[in-house]
Amino acid sequence: MSYLKAHIQPNPVPHKHSKKKRIFKILTGRLFIVAVLILLQLILLLLGLIKLGTMRYWINLTFNILSFLMVLCILPREDNPSYKISWIILIMAVPLLGGIFYLMFGMKHNGKRMARQIESYTQSLLHKNHGACACGSDQGTEDCIRKLGQNHPCLARQANYIYRTSGFELYQNTETEYFPIGEKFYARLLEELRAAKHFIFLEYFIVHPGVMWDSILKILEQKQAQGVQIYILYDDMGCVVTLPALYCDYLRDKGFHVGVFNPVRPRLSAAANYRDHRKICVVDGNVGFTGGINLADEYINAKERYGHWKDTAVLLRGDAVQSLTEMFLELWQFTCEKTLELADFLPTIHRSCAGFVQPYGDSPLDSFNVAENVYMQILNHAQNYVYITTPYLILDNEMITALCLAAQSGIDVRIITPHIPDKWYVHMVTRSHYRQLLQAGVRIFEYTPGFIHAKMFVSDDDTAVVGTTNVDFRSFYLHFECGVAFYLSPIVSQVKEDFLRTQNICEEITTEKERLVKAPVRILRILLRAFAPLM
Repeated sequence: MSYLKAHIQPNPVPHKHSKKKRIFKILTGRLFIVAVLILLQLILLLLGLIKLGTMRYWINLTFNILSFLMVLCILPREDNPSYKISWIILIMAVPLLGGIFYLMFGMKHNGKRMARQIESYTQSLLHKNHGACACGSDQGTEDCIRKLGQNHPCLARQANYIYRTSGFELYQNTETEYFPIGEKFYARLLEELRAAKHFIFLEYFIVHPGVMWDSILKILEQKQAQGVQIYILYDDMGCVVTLPALYCDYLRDKGFHVGVFNPVRPRLSAAANYRDHRKICVVDGNVGFTGGINLADEYINAKERYGHWKDTAVLLRGDAVQSLTEMFLELWQFTCEKTLELADFLPTIHRSCAGFVQPYGDSPLDSFNVAENVYMQILNHAQNYVYITTPYLILDNEMITALCLAAQSGIDVRIITPHIPDKWYVHMVTRSHYRQLLQAGVRIFEYTPGFIHAKMFVSDDDTAVVGTTNVDFRSFYLHFECGVAFYLSPIVSQVKEDFLRTQNICEEITTEKERLVKAPVRILRILLRAFAPLM
């Protein structure tokens, strides 16, 4: 508790622009312009449909019949039940517009081209060097899994699931370091960037000029002048309000290799749903970072947005960095259509350490819901406790069942969510789940100093996951995500200790407090929850 309190300091008062300047900045911003153009398309579409629907009674009747048939087509699909229910409600409530929206956004057909391109590269990438570094020998991941399973068959089962569904291997020869707060991660990141000799990979959802990014950019310029190859990949939607439209050209002019994942276009398209939510830094193939921390000042509390910002990250040094490199190259190939050979970026150092490490990625374009299934397996295998931190708690039926079943079976299930939200409507949906979870025996805490952005699971002193995946629909079904599973590693106890320290400065939510929530608020929560899968 003392550590966290020591780092929760008042931030300097930010410079305040005049009201006119703020309004002008919003009105001329890229997000506003794109939103207006999309809104105009929606209005024209809606007017056309209304006009068509009122021309003849039989035309309107036809649309209603088609909407009903569309609902019958949705029911047998393999999509998540909550996702299907949300679309059915929309289609039946607004037959004309709801049906068109489902055809455009709900069927996910726009992701097929992206899926084929990424899959073709990923398969060759993962199997070309398959097993070369696992366990520090050519024995491969299967031997590693057998070794893990000798005393911990449940952990081996989890590792085998990740390996068989995603192709990402299990490693031993890797040092690990855990960062319980953004400021510590930032200091180590600068240190490792300064030590780069050959190449640097940066893949981030958000990049925002300021104290953090400006200092990183200065180091990158210095390293580039020394002959270090710099590769930067950022998500355009994540940066739509933080970077200007042509920022990639600005970076390229400095000599960097730059990719912008899935650029935002002012048109109605389901492709905009797929975002690169990963946070990855790889230095010389030997050092890798990942976790919840983006490259923006609030993540290191250099700027206050929603109170104190609590986030976490991990560093890997050694063999397991190869998997982070594979993830970067996977989306780099798709984004830039330029092939980089994995063999040129493999680890060159091997470090002995206790325990096992398994970095893994998750794609929204395949049939394996890896990230959510990893979380649910931890809940299903737990013997004593599962502690969870997440900024968003937007649950499908499967995750609700797993959480409640674990708690009802006597497992100590605890969840920490933010007290100060970054998105009020998402926080309303998060809180809509509290009552059901509390009744099942789950303990819920809100981080009263501000916003907790860390995404972590830790269980039974032997398993932990630190990564980028929120416990919500977007992370599970629409984002490219990544994480690192630790088995029998010293990091497991560090994550647990950090959770308990954080819990000590949280407010526990009780059933009695939930009963005091006013009826209008409950109704709003229910309405928002009904459409949560579409947010």
